[in-house]
Amino acid sequence: MDTSYCVKYLTDELGYEIHSVTVNTGGFDAEELDKIKAHAIQLGVKSHTNIDATRTYYDDIIKYLIFGNVLKNNTYPLSVSAERLSQAMFIAKHANQLGINTVVHGSTGAGNDQVRFDMILQMMIPDVEIITPIRDLKLSRQTEIDYLKSKGVAMNFEKAAYSINKGLWGTSIGGKETLTSHGMIPEEAWPSQLTANEERTVSITFEKGEIKAINEKSFEHPADAIAYLQKIASAYAIGRDIHVGDTIIGIKGRVGFEAAAPMVIIKAHHALEKHVLTKWQLSWKDQLSQFYGNWLHEGQILDPVMRDIEAFFENSQQNVTGKVFVRLMPYRFMVEGIESEHDLMSSKFGSYGEMNNTWSGEDVRGFTKIFGNQTSIYHKVNEIKY
Repeated sequence: MDTSYCVKYLTDELGYEIHSVTVNTGGFDAEELDKIKAHAIQLGVKSHTNIDATRTYYDDIIKYLIFGNVLKNNTYPLSVSAERLSQAMFIAKHANQLGINTVVHGSTGAGNDQVRFDMILQMMIPDVEIITPIRDLKLSRQTEIDYLKSKGVAMNFEKAAYSINKGLWGTSIGGKETLTSHGMIPEEAWPSQLTANEERTVSITFEKGEIKAINEKSFEHPADAIAYLQKIASAYAIGRDIHVGDTIIGIKGRVGFEAAAPMVIIKAHHALEKHVLTKWQLSWKDQLSQFYGNWLHEGQILDPVMRDIEAFFENSQQNVTGKVFVRLMPYRFMVEGIESEHDLMSSKFGSYGEMNNTWSGEDVRGFTKIFGNQTSIYHKVNEIKY
């Protein structure tokens, strides 16, 4: 509705020629895109363009969220914030190709998207004016509805009980329950309902950190594998949660989300990494991942430090190859184990809790004295007693 208002207001009141664009990051099918285009033309746009950004969205952003096992506040896979950045960058490129001098978006003044869109547009097309009628005019929803009705715009003005935003990397759900600090979205409001009750195990094959197959079914592109796994896993109603986070503009917010495939993939990928990476690779990845996720959430995808961290992530994935087995159950899942030729949990070098094959007990006694030597000296010098 916000975009519809922008089109009518700018064409009818200010005389602008509008060229609209929809950037699909995995949330629209062909029929939905056709309906959007038809609606845009009815509103009076000069042209409408649908851009399929799904694979590029994976290549530029999702891939690194998987490499980094990124979950903001240990909860949220950045479903919406990540796709907004992809959309903003494609819009900037599209505007540049059209050679226009003004870009309009329908963000309000209360959320994160206004910052993400403005910042990326300012960086990529700095000479283009950015207009935001909803934010600048401080419009209420009812004011928009009244205006559009006065212009004879035919659309469903009944506000849905829940706001749904779907993309390749998850779906966000906002409703009255998320506006307060206590409340859970009711069962019937979740977009994906429980339809599978029998437990099943799926296998996910990774090659250098990227998904190559699901249950031995190979895919041309990892984005296709994610969509395929989503169809399987969402039937179990898994990946549901409510995220509480800090907005870019400094207030707290709550949002429900369901991300069956993203949550399964991140947990499976992380399990494989724990088997094939060293403890310091894992440690530094954890630290960099937290920063990367926060900075991405705040719209800073174009900061060169992000390319540096992505290079680290990329290099860390050289041995992240193998198969992960995940058991799916109603409302939950469990990683059962992995198979990898790079598995460092090898019986050739010893079994945890039993004897090892690479050193003796005397070696461990000597190592222990050296490893704790400085702390022992500290205690003796300071005469610490227990």
